Amino acid sequence: MNWDDVRIFLAVARAGQILGAARRLELNHATVSRRVAALEQALNAKLFRRLTTGSELTPAGERFLEVAERMEAGMISARAEIAGEDEEVSGVVRIGAPDGFGVAFLASRLGTLTERHRELNIQLVPVPKSFSLSRREADIAITVERPSEGRLVAGKLVDYTLGLFASRAYAEAHGLPRTVAELTGHRLVGYVPDLVASPSLDYAAEISPDWNAGFSISSTLGQAEAVRSGAGIGIVHTFIARALPELVPVDAAPPIRRAYWLVYHESMRPLRRIQTVAGFITRAVEQERRLFV
Repeated sequence: MNWDDVRIFLAVARAGQILGAARRLELNHATVSRRVAALEQALNAKLFRRLTTGSELTPAGERFLEVAERMEAGMISARAEIAGEDEEVSGVVRIGAPDGFGVAFLASRLGTLTERHRELNIQLVPVPKSFSLSRREADIAITVERPSEGRLVAGKLVDYTLGLFASRAYAEAHGLPRTVAELTGHRLVGYVPDLVASPSLDYAAEISPDWNAGFSISSTLGQAEAVRSGAGIGIVHTFIARALPELVPVDAAPPIRRAYWLVYHESMRPLRRIQTVAGFITRAVEQERRLFV
């Protein structure tokens, strides 16, 4: 069995289509198709169903994916061991993170890491979505839930809180509610419900089943900026609100509690660049834990 064929199989499985895998591998579409066919012939099994929307793993393909990922993990481990500890930390590490944590916390701190390791290339993707580590959409993901499936390494970074906030100008003009029931008499800022990446991010449901935002934004930072502008009362991460002196807390509801987790695929564990970046993020959060509580 040719390892290059296995590597191409993994790329197609993760991209969900031959064309996408070809672009990622910088290979010709026909070459990728031919190598997948060669692997299927060597295994005497059909690994993909060709659909108009892409390529879907067959049951045999699903079983072989587990084998292929173990092979990949072995190759990664071998390369890391041969490279040795004296080699400079280098390569690309893509970090997927919620936009609040990614922009408001990580973005201003990762420059220290790239200054320390000049050959390290950090890609921060701070968007409100979930990332598939098995499909290599990110090398490291910051999540708000501990993953329960897959060959993943997960560690809790920190607990954090969210609360109701308004701008000082809004409070002076409209007053502030003292109870959840009084929220119905105020303008509310919220998120776009059908774009919530995880049920645990549906914060408003914990405050009131009658939460009806007149202004919805699919971005944590966008919501904070709207609240700061006086657009209404909104749910803001406490560590973000502390950096905005224009905001005042609204004590109509208790704080909402969540946690951030740092997660990466088990096969990436041997890579020094992954351990270096994961360790840096963990230490940065630990040093400034007071921001989140």
